[in-house]
Amino acid sequence: MFKPRLNFWQIWNMSFGFLGIQFGFALQNANVSRIFETLGANLESIPILWIAAPVTGLIVQPIIGHMSDNTWTRLGRRRPFFLVGAILASFALIFMPNSPALWVAAGMLWVMDASINISMEPFRAFVGDMLLPEQRTRGFAMQSFFIGVGAVVASALPYVLTNWLGIPNTAPEGMIPLSVKYSFYIGAAVFFLAVLWTVIRTKEYSPEQLRKFDEAEKGEKDSTPTNDHDEILPASRFITGSWLWIAVGLLASLAVYYFNFQTEVYILTIGITAFGVIQLVTGLLIQSGNNKNGLVVVINDLFRMPKAMAQLSVVQFFSWFALFAMWIYTTSAVTSHIYATKDTSSDLYNEGANWVGIMFAAYNGFAAMVAFLLPVLARYTNRRITHMISLIAGGLGLISIYFFKDPKLLIISMLGVGVAWASILSMPYAILTGSLPSHKMGTYMGIFNFFIVIPQILAASILGFFVSKIAGGHAIYALLLGGCSMFVAAFLVLLVHDADEKTIKHK
Repeated sequence: MFKPRLNFWQIWNMSFGFLGIQFGFALQNANVSRIFETLGANLESIPILWIAAPVTGLIVQPIIGHMSDNTWTRLGRRRPFFLVGAILASFALIFMPNSPALWVAAGMLWVMDASINISMEPFRAFVGDMLLPEQRTRGFAMQSFFIGVGAVVASALPYVLTNWLGIPNTAPEGMIPLSVKYSFYIGAAVFFLAVLWTVIRTKEYSPEQLRKFDEAEKGEKDSTPTNDHDEILPASRFITGSWLWIAVGLLASLAVYYFNFQTEVYILTIGITAFGVIQLVTGLLIQSGNNKNGLVVVINDLFRMPKAMAQLSVVQFFSWFALFAMWIYTTSAVTSHIYATKDTSSDLYNEGANWVGIMFAAYNGFAAMVAFLLPVLARYTNRRITHMISLIAGGLGLISIYFFKDPKLLIISMLGVGVAWASILSMPYAILTGSLPSHKMGTYMGIFNFFIVIPQILAASILGFFVSKIAGGHAIYALLLGGCSMFVAAFLVLLVHDADEKTIKHK
């Protein structure tokens, strides 16, 4: 019993919710640094304020993935999480631009990110649930298309509201402009309605149906070993390794204190220690026979991840380090390097900040346009080569920002970034789903997210130090570093094993 082949409009409907999800993310990416600076944040503190995004993803996504794997309601398996996340995120988007102080805005970023992650994580597993292997590249490309479209409109909203509708783009010192506030209100409505469309217009397969589909796809001989993914490693595997992680984390924290490094670096050292503690707790739970605990399942699956997933994780690490550097520092880099101002209350700064919104809209627009071309390129080459070419284009795009002096030319830079963005949102997931057991699709997608958020945490902990101490306060060098990181990811993707590559070639 094989999964039915879905038509274009069925794939469209199941992916439409990503339009709203990316609307929320794009408003955040293009405007949160601006909100923080307006409320009094200095350049060095911005990365630490952004830490909410990766940390909430690190915590929320594997939990939601595990829960959605083991949920079945009248709404289905994944759709309840789509809907709950959309409701919470919409409220957060309304409140965020009305934050009366910097600490409130920082707190609201935590709430907003957690809510968006509740909706977003099950969407990745949704494609694996619903589509045949040869349709998954198209499914993730459809998500990339909606991500691009949503981000284009959301990123450009402040500019459009100001220049087309005359909404004020400046405000008294410490106040958020009305153009930004109204953009967030529109975003809240779009987020909820887009996700609601997918919830209403898509029907999920039951766990029993998915099990039969999985057996048919892999063949009876190949499907029985999927239980290997449920085997729990011995407690000693976690307990022994935990002490090394704890020791390294504590020693690194002492080094940060002794050498008086920036406090942001503690994020990295405390994170290392925390991972050791998590391993220790996991080992102790296994020793006590508590093998069904959610923490045990997630950490055990992390240590037993398929080979292709481990290889892709390294690629993701360098790709997302580059993206996070871009999201944090493009506003500061463009306004200081090209517009030559750091005065957040000036017309020139806000003109530059609005142009960053246009740049972000441009790269997302390019991503939407090339999203359906990437599967074609993959058909004539393969998914790995396609992803490599795209990442090289992204690296060149980021580095070129340093050399352009005319803001209009930065749209050319965003062309390369857009190609990389479209590929990052589709190719790794299309490769990954072929190596995952269907009954753990959500859990492994959540774990895969670790290697998106860990580089973001690293970026948040070291980029402030890098910009202020090494780059002399010039944010543009963070973008150059991001471009180099893209090149590393492009090389590493060639080492990835794509389990579906031969099967797709034959079909």
